[in-house]
Amino acid sequence: MLRKKSVLLLVSLFLVALLAACGGAEESSGGSESSSEGGSNTNESAAEKSDITIGFQVYGLQAEFATILTEAMEAKAEDLGVELVVMDGNYDVSTAISQLQSLETQNVDAIIVNPIDAEALNNTVNSIVENGTPVIGVNAFLTADKLSSYVGSPDVVAGEMETKQLVEALGGKGNVVIFEGPIGQSAQVERGQGIENILKEYPEITVLEKRTANWSRSEAMDIMENWLQSHGDNIDGVIGQNDEMALGALNALKAKGMDIPVVGVDGVYDALLALKSGDMVASIFQNAVAQGETAVEVAYKAAQGETLEELYEVPFELVTADNADEYIEKFYGDK
Repeated sequence: MLRKKSVLLLVSLFLVALLAACGGAEESSGGSESSSEGGSNTNESAAEKSDITIGFQVYGLQAEFATILTEAMEAKAEDLGVELVVMDGNYDVSTAISQLQSLETQNVDAIIVNPIDAEALNNTVNSIVENGTPVIGVNAFLTADKLSSYVGSPDVVAGEMETKQLVEALGGKGNVVIFEGPIGQSAQVERGQGIENILKEYPEITVLEKRTANWSRSEAMDIMENWLQSHGDNIDGVIGQNDEMALGALNALKAKGMDIPVVGVDGVYDALLALKSGDMVASIFQNAVAQGETAVEVAYKAAQGETLEELYEVPFELVTADNADEYIEKFYGDK
């Protein structure tokens, strides 16, 4: 009997010691967590410290430029330690409006919008800003009165630059076709104005056809095939308001064995290769990385209540066969 009591006593003492050890461990853990929340760990990354969330509503992610823009924004958000919520509008106005409203409902700290239309989102954007969430436009302008800031490049200049290169290649005369972006988007409107500014100075250049291909390479190829059936060898040059459409037209021309001047805008990788090979005359480089990084930086400032400038402009740059290698190495060196 005594032996049993001794065993029970030993077990009881063991359990008491075990419970005391657990309690001490919990207190130690709790003290460590409190110290971390107090900011004593100076080696924490920015991502661990920030609780800012930025929403990004992009009109569509099918084209290379929009993809590069988004990837640059994601990288910058990671550097700043903020969360970036990306929503793809798939080239649809009603989807864009719904996604902007969804971001507001999620209580993000700022919203960046890459609009599909210069005016269609205005009421939504104005309402969101009035309700206290800053909205920054990027790459494609919108005319909302309350827009907090805009990051982009001067599209009229891009239209003028590419058209000057085509006019020079044609010697100031000939028949051209023009591929436009989505009708109503600021880049479509303003690049179109830039194209017109130059063409009106050259009465011997005739525009045979002008149509939107919605920034799409495949859509532009189909349209160009139809135009070649209608006009044949009468087409002397192609103006694409972006490189994707210029490349689509180029594919159709190659299939017919035709070699005529083609120009575009953006400086995407395939366009730079086409410049090197002599298949394209010029591309007007639009710095998607700089636009994306700047947009996130501006949204980050806005989320913290800092004062913003109305415009953060990123200039366009002319790329031809002479300097295409420089842009490939600088922006696409890892391909």
